Amino acid sequence: MVFIYDIINTIQDFIETGGDVLVVIAVVIAIMWLLIFERLVFVFAAYRTLKKQAQQGWSSRTDHSSWHAHHIRQAMVSRMSSALNNNLSLIQSLVVLCPLLGLLGTVTGMIEVFDVMAISGSGNARSMASGVSKATIPTMAGMVGSLSGVFAVTWLQRFAKRETQIFEDSLSLVDNNDAMARA
Repeated sequence: MVFIYDIINTIQDFIETGGDVLVVIAVVIAIMWLLIFERLVFVFAAYRTLKKQAQQGWSSRTDHSSWHAHHIRQAMVSRMSSALNNNLSLIQSLVVLCPLLGLLGTVTGMIEVFDVMAISGSGNARSMASGVSKATIPTMAGMVGSLSGVFAVTWLQRFAKRETQIFEDSLSLVDNNDAMARA
């Protein structure tokens, strides 16, 4: 139990040192990683079942070469691509938002530094330390959150693009009867 209290106290000290913008950055990072974990669960658990069902549905069709079959195939590929790319643009937006919120923290911290300088009339380092820490810590937190999300969203985008192409290639346009007749 003491270990948990120490962690909570450390987090509270970090947030007090970094300012209120740090809370907003933490919420954005938490939402971003929640969405990333949802995508990872979909990729490693639900996607394979969905892909297998779609491929079985396509292979059970007798017609693979007509105009109607081409449109059904295209709709299946579009649905699979949409499922793979779900929430990726939102995750990407949150990745971009993190450093901007860090910049907001920098600006508010520097305003506090200038207020201290205007009130005290000097550049006393001790009196400006609080503002400087509120200017630098949110920037660091925003950059760390953004960098962690960039790697995840890049991998998810590449996976979605590659799996969409593999799925499209797996849906044969040749009818089973035509293939048997040619053999």
